[in-house]
Amino acid sequence: MRHQRRPNEPRQHSPDTAIVKEIRQLRSRDERERTGTFYVEGVHIVAQAVRLEAEIKTCVIAPELLTSAYGQEIVERLRAAEIPIVELSAAAFGSISFKENLQGLGAVLRPRLETIDDVRMNPAETWVALHAVGNPGNLGAILRTCDAVGCTGLIMLGDTTDPYHPAALRASMGALFAQRLVRASWEQFVTWKQQGGHMVVGTSGGAEQEYRTLEYPLPFVLLMGSERLGLSPAQQAACDLLARIPMIGSGDSLNLGVATSVVLYEAFYQHRETILSARQPVEDQV
Repeated sequence: MRHQRRPNEPRQHSPDTAIVKEIRQLRSRDERERTGTFYVEGVHIVAQAVRLEAEIKTCVIAPELLTSAYGQEIVERLRAAEIPIVELSAAAFGSISFKENLQGLGAVLRPRLETIDDVRMNPAETWVALHAVGNPGNLGAILRTCDAVGCTGLIMLGDTTDPYHPAALRASMGALFAQRLVRASWEQFVTWKQQGGHMVVGTSGGAEQEYRTLEYPLPFVLLMGSERLGLSPAQQAACDLLARIPMIGSGDSLNLGVATSVVLYEAFYQHRETILSARQPVEDQV
C-alpha cells in the first residue's frame, strides 16, 4: 500500500533543500559531534531504534521507495509518538543514502554515550573494551557480536573510531541500540578497573593459555587492541588474564572482529546458563 499524504503533511523535499543538506553533512564525524546527532537508514535498523527506545529526532521517508508494509507500520508508530516526519523525493533520499538498496526510511537520532564512571558491573555482565581501533566496520561487527552473546556494552578507549560512522552503523545491523556505549581514556579505564576491582581479559600471541582452556570470570571486560598493533606490553600488564588464539596458517593475525568474536563466544559457552538466567524477566525467575 502506497503512502497517502495527509492534509497537514509537508510536501516532498528536493536534494537542494536545507534538511537534505543537513543530513548529508552527518557523514562527517565533526558534524555529528557538533550537532549531537547521527543518521541511520533502512527498515531493520530504524525498527531496532524504535524497539529499543533510542532517541529519534526526525524520521525521513521517500514514499516512492517505502514499499515495505513493516516499514510503513514503523512510520505510523513514529507519527503516533509525534516524531517529526520529513517526506523526501526519491532523488533527495538517494542523495543522503549510504546504502545501495534504497528502502525509503531513515532517521536522525541523538547518541547515548556514557562516561566510565557510569559503569557499575553486575555479577553476570560481560563488557568489551577497544583501544585505538580505527576501522568502523570492525567496530560495528564487534557490536553485533556483543549483542549476540549478551554483552552489556562497549568501552571505547583512546582514539577508537566513531560508533556512529555509517560503516559502523551498517555493520552493527542495529545492535548499536542494544549496547551501552562508553568513551574513556586509557588512564580513566585503568583507574576504573583498579578502584572497582574489575577483571580484565586480554589477548596476546605470547600468552601461555589458549582461549578455549582459559576459565573466564564473571563479570569481566575483554580488552582488545588496535587492528595493527594489538595490545601493548603495558596494556597486557594491566590485564588479569591473557589468552592466545592458536593459528597454523601463513597469516600472523586474525581480523579484529573475528578475534573478538572467537573469545566472546568461548566465554559465552562457559557461562551460558548464568547469562541467560540473568537476562530473563524478573517474573520468569520467581
